[in-house]
Amino acid sequence: MSDPEAVGEAQGKQQRAPQTSGARRRLLQLAGLAFAIGVTAIVYLLRDRLQDAAAYGYPGLFLISILGNATIVLPVPTLLTAFLGGAIYHPVLVGVISAAGATIGELTGYLAGLGGQAIVENRAMYDRFQGWMSRYGLVTLFVLAAIPNPFFDIAGIIAGMSRMKVRTFMLLTWAGKIVKLVTFALLGAGSVDLLDRLQGH
Repeated sequence: MSDPEAVGEAQGKQQRAPQTSGARRRLLQLAGLAFAIGVTAIVYLLRDRLQDAAAYGYPGLFLISILGNATIVLPVPTLLTAFLGGAIYHPVLVGVISAAGATIGELTGYLAGLGGQAIVENRAMYDRFQGWMSRYGLVTLFVLAAIPNPFFDIAGIIAGMSRMKVRTFMLLTWAGKIVKLVTFALLGAGSVDLLDRLQGH
């Protein structure tokens, strides 16, 4: 015969498990929301000095990239910063470091999706991205990170909702953004060379 106490304890554990999972989900959601609000507040308070941060070299570019990709309310032109940074510093390093900062910033969308209650205003775009990610998998995330587009937050939300491993999300996002930001940094460096040649003539 079964021990009534053992059966009761097992049932209690089964009831507590969903509660624990729900509490963890709410905690992740609150963490993502708090992070997004905090970053938005920082961008607002420092909005007049963000572009000056590039004068502090690679750390400044890293900071700008984090802030520029962590909020869509007060966006910072990360592509323009990489372009200008490439004209001053080593363009490949500018792209790699800016991509690392941008990847950290993109965690806001991922955490919102992981929390399970993200709000997506552009539902048609969300459905389209979800279809691409269901059909082509991880390649979609890499491509969306590698091309200039204002909708990567939606891809991050879908990645979070689908419970993609955070390490996988960050590696693919970083790789894609390296392609994009190194390209813009090289264009910035090339523009300086072109101007030098024109002035030489």
